Amino acid sequence: MSTTRDQKRTLWYDDSAQQLRIIDQTQLPHQLQVVAIETLEQACDAIVNMQVRGAPLIGITAAFGVHLALRRDAGALAQTCETLAKTRPTAINLQWALSRLSEGLVSVPQAQRAEAALEMAKTMLEEDAAACSAIGDFGLELLSALLTEKQALGGDSVLNILTHCNAGWLATGGWGTALAPIYKAHQAGLPVHVWVDETRPRNQGASLTAWELAQSGVPHTLVVDNAGGHLMQHGMVDVCLVGSDRTTASGDVCNKIGTYLKALAAHDNAVPFYVALPTSTIDFELEEGVRDIPIEERAGDEVTHVSGIDEAGVKRKVAIAPAATRVSNFGFDVTPARLVSGLITEKGVFPATGQGLQDIRARL
Repeated sequence: MSTTRDQKRTLWYDDSAQQLRIIDQTQLPHQLQVVAIETLEQACDAIVNMQVRGAPLIGITAAFGVHLALRRDAGALAQTCETLAKTRPTAINLQWALSRLSEGLVSVPQAQRAEAALEMAKTMLEEDAAACSAIGDFGLELLSALLTEKQALGGDSVLNILTHCNAGWLATGGWGTALAPIYKAHQAGLPVHVWVDETRPRNQGASLTAWELAQSGVPHTLVVDNAGGHLMQHGMVDVCLVGSDRTTASGDVCNKIGTYLKALAAHDNAVPFYVALPTSTIDFELEEGVRDIPIEERAGDEVTHVSGIDEAGVKRKVAIAPAATRVSNFGFDVTPARLVSGLITEKGVFPATGQGLQDIRARL
């Protein structure tokens, strides 16, 4: 699960067993359980049921899913990609990965496609880890500058960062996006502290981000989602740092539901709001995020019920709303580019503007 002390993995391929292995994120933080994925159906279920989640990791999982499918039926490339494309509609990395595989495999003889798909999936995994490491490096420079500025103005010596959802190594090929600069800063000795939004309804902040940060010894405090504005009003947040599931060519950012409200509070309190993302998360074909990005609607029981362990250590799912309550459960929202201070990518930090996105594209 860890190649070095700096880079942990939530997904890897076991060549000897010819299996994809994943950390089942639905079992965290109470149980670290590794699951074997051997079929296309299992890969699809893992994505749909959020055993794996996070835009980069969804794309990587799908790539390995193509290999598993072609191993069973070498002629099923188009059908396999179509099946995988339906698993999660919002994260652009899924379509990006499947398009890359389709284009790369179409000219490969069928008998060799499964092995070629496996090598492409492994390459995507390594590329994403490298991209996230670079995001961490560029983000470290930004956090260091913010800390220096704070100290010069007579502030305390700790940089307080607020994040939403989980954008760490559990969501990517390694390091993470929004958490990568934080990990790099902590390892560099910068005094950082993270405000962790619980991120209802699935609580990825409470279950995953808090778990990740604890594993690496990064100081953090869990807060309810509605506390962010209060913290900013009282000068307790120096910068907001979040990830993205899809970013448009104009700089609009789609991320976990609740991100937009954090951006509004940050704007009102003059708190910088940065988004960290690999360039594979940019949809250069879309301009208007609110209008054009498909927003996933998830099952109502995510809202009406919560899961956890009781005092006896038994995992339970309990209802918190009256039976038959009508539920709306949008999984994501869109933060307009005007509220984004900058985009931290593996190519550098860019403004969230049409020109900024053009500059990113020119470096690809």
